Parts: sequence; C-alpha cells; structure tokens
Amino acid sequence: MSENMKPSLPIYLDYNATTPVAPEVLTAMLPYLGEHFGNPSSSHPYGIRARQAVMQAREAVAALIGTQPDEVIFTGSATEANNLALLGAARVAGPGKRHLVVSAIEHPAVMAPAEYMKTLGWEVTTLPVDGYGRVDPEDLRRALRPDTFMVSVMHANNEIGTVQPVAELAEIARSHGCLIHTDAAQSAGKIALDVDALGVDLLTLAGHKFYAPKGVGALYVRHGTPLAGILHGAEQEHGLRPGTENVPHIVALGAAATLADGRLNEAVMRMKAARDALHTQLAEGVPELVLNGHSEFRLPNTLHVSFPHVTGRTLLAEAAAVVAASVGSACHSEGDTVSGVLAAMGIDTARAAGAIRLSTGWATTLQDIERAADALIVAWRRLAHQ
Repeated sequence: MSENMKPSLPIYLDYNATTPVAPEVLTAMLPYLGEHFGNPSSSHPYGIRARQAVMQAREAVAALIGTQPDEVIFTGSATEANNLALLGAARVAGPGKRHLVVSAIEHPAVMAPAEYMKTLGWEVTTLPVDGYGRVDPEDLRRALRPDTFMVSVMHANNEIGTVQPVAELAEIARSHGCLIHTDAAQSAGKIALDVDALGVDLLTLAGHKFYAPKGVGALYVRHGTPLAGILHGAEQEHGLRPGTENVPHIVALGAAATLADGRLNEAVMRMKAARDALHTQLAEGVPELVLNGHSEFRLPNTLHVSFPHVTGRTLLAEAAAVVAASVGSACHSEGDTVSGVLAAMGIDTARAAGAIRLSTGWATTLQDIERAADALIVAWRRLAHQ
C-alpha cells in the first residue's frame, strides 16, 4: 500500500515542500549508519570504504546534472549551497565589483543572503517578473552594469512552478563577464538538468526535494569559477565546505540522483498526468478557478490555483482530513499575508488570498487525484455557499 492509500492519512499533494525517502535511497544509506561508519579522511579500510562511497555519490550527482564529479560540492542543505554561492562569490569579488542581480521571486535562501550582502556594501537589483512569474531577459540586459559581479535567478519557482529562461539569462550575464547562479532545488527529478545547456556557473540542489533525506544538498561549481568558503575548518570539499562529511546522507543523495536520472521520463509523464487530471476536475467543479503561473513553462507536477470567495488557508483546513497541501512555500507559509511571489506577479489581494499549491509526486495515483479533487470541491462549496 502506497503512502497515499493509507486510510489514516490524507492524500499527500505537497511534494514541492518535501518528498518521502525512496525505498531504494533508504536501502543505500542504511549500511553507512551502521557497519560502514568510517571517516572518509581516515586512511584505514573503514575510512577508505566511506571515501569510496562519497566518491560514487559525487559521480551520481554529477551525472544527473551533466558535469564532472570534482565540480560537485556537498552541503547540508540547499540553503547552505545558496549562501555559499552568493557569499562565497562576494568574498572574492574585486573592489570594483559590488553589484548583484536577483529576481523578485527568489526563495528566502537567496533573498536573505542578498539582503546581507547589502550590509557589506553591495548593491542589489531585483528583476521584475511578468504576470506568469517569468523574468524578461531584456530586463536583465538593462540591469547589468560595469560593477555587476553576479546574477542569481532560480530555475523553477517553488510556489507556482514557473520555469525561468535560465539559458538565455546566462548567455546575457556571461557575455557581460558576470557569474550566473541558479537555485534548482525544485528541478531535480522533475525536469532535465544540464549545466552546460543552462550555461550556469553555479547550481544548487536539495536532496529532500527528490526523495533523499532532509539535511543534504549540493552546489555545482564550474571549473574556474571564483569562490571562497564561508566556513572555516579543514579542507573537505576542496576547502569550500569544511567538516567531516555526512556519509549516510551523501550516499542517499547519490542514490536519489541515480533514481531521478533513470526514471525522469516516466516520472514526468506520471506527475503531469496527475496534475492535469486534478486541474481538469477542479475547473469543472469550481467556476472562476484561476491558474497562477505559466501554463507551459512550469514544472510537470505543480498546480497553483486560486479559488474564488474563500481563502486558501481556510479551504485547506476544511479539506484537511482528505488532502495535505500548502498555500505556498513551506518555508514561509504561516499567516495570511499575500505571498511575495504572487505580489511580484501583480496578482490582486482577493485572488492571492484564495491560492493554494498542489504538487504531485511519484506515488500520486489518479484515484488519489479524484478523491482529493472531490474533497476540495466539496469544501469550497461549503465555504463559498455554492
């Protein structure tokens, strides 16, 4: 029985918040929580076994994103990877380079270090997005200055699922001599990732978004990219991330990367079929339901919609016995304030208040979708007195 079919639990439609650990991933990591406990820096057989496991995981993550193993740096989370990308680059920028460009819909893991950089004397330009949540490459072109050192625009938005034209943005940034970073935490396992096709210098991954445990991430660092560590310690991870490696979680990340790479096409079809069936059923049952985000350039698993005449939070509370979902990002979804992403898109307060994010996963079935849609429609009718 899948986790979505357990009668005591609601149907899980919050895969953009986190994913369960895949059975194959758990199997891979368990030995490194027990018998293979060595420190990868040790020279005896215990350490050698751990070091080999870390190397194999690095190769698997590199294969997922189309790069070389020595360009993959393991971190404790995507947040740490984003901080390393931005603050590590800031540490090596020349005195005449103190300008950063980000988009208006970045995750707090990018926005917060960007704000911190202002206290260090940096100027930060925030690119607007259109009504679908997309950055116009021409806005980036106009924003670049002689002192611009870095551009950071996420690959796919965690709330609305909109995918950015990162390759085009990277071409513009690099033609002006700027570094380009993308937070791809939501992308792995959902859409293809190739760092050369994207043209980026730095790319962030989050393990728990693609069936690895929480507490492990990675940062891709292209050869030759100037970057300094932001922590002080020994020389692990090329000196960019000191501290004894979290071998079980790194092994898990490698196993998840192999899984994501091998089943990507099937996963996309399954998630998209479930998402589209959910949208169709909801649209039939809820007049004036509105899609938020781009209808084409978005993640195959993400459905962000606004229900009329209700708030998203109240709707999800009403349907909570059957559906587990969120009104937005799990990192800042408390309270009834309008999402910063929706505000940046110019969405009015009433529409933003009625928004919820529904995200499907590998285990989501069409039977799950039918039950979830029915529950949401019934809850909406009750609340909106329809």
